[in-house]
Amino acid sequence: MNTKAIYAACLFAALNICTLSARAEADVAPKTYTYGTQLDIKKVVSLTEDTAPSCGVVNARLTYLDSQSKTQALDYRKLADNCNSEN
Repeated sequence: MNTKAIYAACLFAALNICTLSARAEADVAPKTYTYGTQLDIKKVVSLTEDTAPSCGVVNARLTYLDSQSKTQALDYRKLADNCNSEN
């Protein structure tokens, strides 16, 4: 077997794994954060936020693995990342 075929097979396998994990994230029903919500975060998978043209409060989502390695999602509100350069 030549090396190009092996590299192609490895690349195909890696892409399939990435696609499966992205689908798993999409299937998770997000919970909305409220003050006092108990969080069980083992590892953060992704942080996303709505785009805002200026500084202000935006919706954000935290996707994470809990202590049993199950994917969870949490919606919350925060100041936009572009507020960092303003006073």
